Amino acid sequence: MADYLAEWSLQTGITVEMWALPKQPLPAVIAEIVHGTIRDVLQEVERQASTRTVSIALTVAASGLRLTVSDDGSGMSAEFEARLHGRRAEVAGLGGRLTVNGVRGEGTTISAAVPPDRLSRSGLA
Repeated sequence: MADYLAEWSLQTGITVEMWALPKQPLPAVIAEIVHGTIRDVLQEVERQASTRTVSIALTVAASGLRLTVSDDGSGMSAEFEARLHGRRAEVAGLGGRLTVNGVRGEGTTISAAVPPDRLSRSGLA
């Protein structure tokens, strides 16, 4: 993931700050959902043209998995929120929750949380 984010940043000119990434690999099903969510958000960020920085934190702890992707752009569109429906369903399928909080003109934060019992069943916690 770190290599993908660095390459994306070089291609777009948008700074990516990685605040945290897990040391151990994620189980395949969880990695697919996390990486897909990040890719979807980055594609939307590219469309905005006003974003200068994207911050990403992905942590795995006894409390579960937490993903936060924030940007300083113009705020996510209603169309993008609708496109995230599939990602919300995937996270919900893991017993988790995906939320979108945007402030027009100030940016957006997408957060996902997966409970620890789902991680332990996947061999992570």
